[in-house]
Amino acid sequence: MSFKNRGGGGVEAPSRSVISRKWTLFLCIGSFCAGMFFTARMWTVPETKGGITRTTAVEAERLNLVSEGCNTRLLQQKDVKLVSKDVSGEVSKTHHALQTLDKTISNLEMELAAAKATQESILSGAPISEDIEKGDLPKKRKYFMVVGINTAFSSRKRRDSVRATWMPQGEKRKKLEEEKGIIMRFVIGHGATLGGILDRAIEAEDRKHGDFLRLDHVEGYLELSAKTKTYFATAVKLWDAEYYVKVDDDVHVNIGTLAETLARHRKKPRVYIGCMKSGPVLAQKGVRYHEPEYWKFGETGNKYFRHATGQIYAISKDLASYISVNQHVLHKYANEDVSLGAWFIGLDVQHIDDRRLCCGTPPDCEWKAQAGNVCVASFDWTCSGICRSVDRLKEVHRRCGEGEKALWKAAI
Repeated sequence: MSFKNRGGGGVEAPSRSVISRKWTLFLCIGSFCAGMFFTARMWTVPETKGGITRTTAVEAERLNLVSEGCNTRLLQQKDVKLVSKDVSGEVSKTHHALQTLDKTISNLEMELAAAKATQESILSGAPISEDIEKGDLPKKRKYFMVVGINTAFSSRKRRDSVRATWMPQGEKRKKLEEEKGIIMRFVIGHGATLGGILDRAIEAEDRKHGDFLRLDHVEGYLELSAKTKTYFATAVKLWDAEYYVKVDDDVHVNIGTLAETLARHRKKPRVYIGCMKSGPVLAQKGVRYHEPEYWKFGETGNKYFRHATGQIYAISKDLASYISVNQHVLHKYANEDVSLGAWFIGLDVQHIDDRRLCCGTPPDCEWKAQAGNVCVASFDWTCSGICRSVDRLKEVHRRCGEGEKALWKAAI
């Protein structure tokens, strides 16, 4: 019996040992797998570059959320927000880059237009010199501004009143060109009959005063837009100036004050200076300033886009060069000031509204001069110029003029 008990015990002992080893093996394998799985879930080996550990903003935020015990849904929402921020930042950078590229292209186009205009002015109608054949183009004299005074065949008395007041004559005008770089000319085209009596009268007046700029243009009130375009194209070819000014012959101008005003903006590209306005588009036929193409400006009663009033305005060289190069495709509206404004609508142009370019006649300009704020130009809005300018221009000049010394002391 004792033998059986020992024998039974001897048989059962090996069975318990075998079962114990199997379970031990299973538990080891299970623990190892669980450890590997849990370690892979909780720890991620960060990227390293040059021995420096780096983690993205999204990964860092994910670890923070896990350590704080946040649920999966909140983690996903946080990931979406972080990714959205990254995308928004990239879109903003791309938009800024496109804007910079657009401005660069615009600047290059303006510089190309200026270069073309300069080359045409040098090569047009003149034999090619040895320097040009070698590729060395002679440099043109630099001027500060060209003032074109718009006039007509019937305006001889107006021109004489301007010569007697604010436009220097003879040697003084030449000195103004040499010392200050200011060119002043009356601007006029030719009659319907080329070389006719009207043209001959202007030629005789020009021989006496030498202050005309003749345009390849047929004169006519309804052709002012074409005349303005031809003026800028012609002036930019003849004179390399920083600014080009157009003014009517029934407006009083203080040239020194005008020069100092423009000089303040000389570091700005594509400048368009004047008294900016936005008048109504007149669709009714027979009224003054009627716009035949009124339908292009929207519904009846709409207003024009902002543009400088036509009595006087100035543009920088790059804009004048743009007009010169593109003159054959620039659309002309009935009113020349509207046309000029339309030519600049699609360009990166700085519109500068300076009300000193549209002061009233005395007492308005006189009061401003006494207060130390001398006007650039003076005229009557009701007459779109100085009313009865031939009779009144001397009085306006006496009461509102800057004085001859101011012109020569102008800081430009």
